[in-house]
Amino acid sequence: MLDFVEAKILHQSTLLPTLTRWKLFDQKIVFTNGCFDILHYGHLHYLAAAKALGDKLIIGINSADSVKRLKGQHRPINDDLTRYHLLAALSFVDAVIEFEADTPYELIKKIQPSILVKGGDWEIEQIIGADLVLANGGLVKSLPFVEGYSTTNIETKIRGTKV
Repeated sequence: MLDFVEAKILHQSTLLPTLTRWKLFDQKIVFTNGCFDILHYGHLHYLAAAKALGDKLIIGINSADSVKRLKGQHRPINDDLTRYHLLAALSFVDAVIEFEADTPYELIKKIQPSILVKGGDWEIEQIIGADLVLANGGLVKSLPFVEGYSTTNIETKIRGTKV
């Protein structure tokens, strides 16, 4: 069963063949990205809504080094293997691929998704890669943010709890 999950974790060598196959069958590809450090209800809600917009959902996930640069040396809390596998285990996720840069711009350029989404805390103009997707006739959406659910809130709660 774990083989099924691991098959959804793409690498640079498997990305293009997978995309070619999906596009050959005219599959509408949805792309989103993030750190997904501690998976929570807000993530599940957001990712399910993203998948509902198309046929295939690809998640670009920041490498540990990228997360450290963006969130600080105390992050990520979960290691890469855990973060990738948890996302790939979700039934509505079709592929997970790591990127090392601070933004997924180059990855979006390779994937050329039909739809690019981010959480509701992002304005369309702020979404990295929106220019690429819009130039190809695609759609860019900011999906509703589920209030009260964030990795930062969970981290704060854990650090504030006395053992």
